[in-house]
Amino acid sequence: MSPYPRLLTLSPKELLVLELLLRHPELYGLQLVTSSKGRLKRGTVYVTLGRMEEKGYITSTLEAAPSGMGGLPRRLYAATPLGHRMFAAWTSGAKQLVPELGR
Repeated sequence: MSPYPRLLTLSPKELLVLELLLRHPELYGLQLVTSSKGRLKRGTVYVTLGRMEEKGYITSTLEAAPSGMGGLPRRLYAATPLGHRMFAAWTSGAKQLVPELGR
């Protein structure tokens, strides 16, 4: 085990997921794909969501299957307080490094 604390990072996909979850407090994985307008893909969104949950940026809850519809339970995702802070820190830092982002 490393004596140094783990550096918290935020990939472009993770940043996008947090941005979407800040606009819409709870979304399903496929809703994130749709809301991203092609920037997130069905094949990778769940890997990204799993990684983000491990980092503590998001949380998920399993919603009961729709009654009478015969479907599977769905997982709802929401940003955690750490996710909110990471998004704020990352975007404010980016605006300082690249002032055009703040316009």
